[in-house]
Amino acid sequence: MLVGADVALLEGLAQTLVGFGHDVSFAATVAEAAGSLREDLPALAVVSCAALQEAGIGMTLPLTPGGAMIVYGTSHDDQPFLPTKLQRATLAHLVLPLERHRLLALVQSFDSRSRTTGRSTREEPGDDSRLQL
Repeated sequence: MLVGADVALLEGLAQTLVGFGHDVSFAATVAEAAGSLREDLPALAVVSCAALQEAGIGMTLPLTPGGAMIVYGTSHDDQPFLPTKLQRATLAHLVLPLERHRLLALVQSFDSRSRTTGRSTREEPGDDSRLQL
């Protein structure tokens, strides 16, 4: 799942990820991401700093059990305050589009580890599958 308002950036990232065999969905805000997903929760969310700050405390981000998040901004100064649960679920803070190759490497590594550990199989999401912002 790609979450952010920069449509051109997200479209470019989506094309790259789809080219490597990943399924991609979009949302402009965290609230839209939470509202648009029903049963097919993403394992990995790439979320803009602006979308996290706009969501505020108390918003949830739906992910599969064992899912993770990558936070991105336009500069190294874009690093929002994250609650502890989100910090633990965050793989990296990236500057996009500059670090798009690092993003692809992280996504592929996460996918490989998910398959190795068996977390790529769908489980029934519990209350713990939504990250609290």
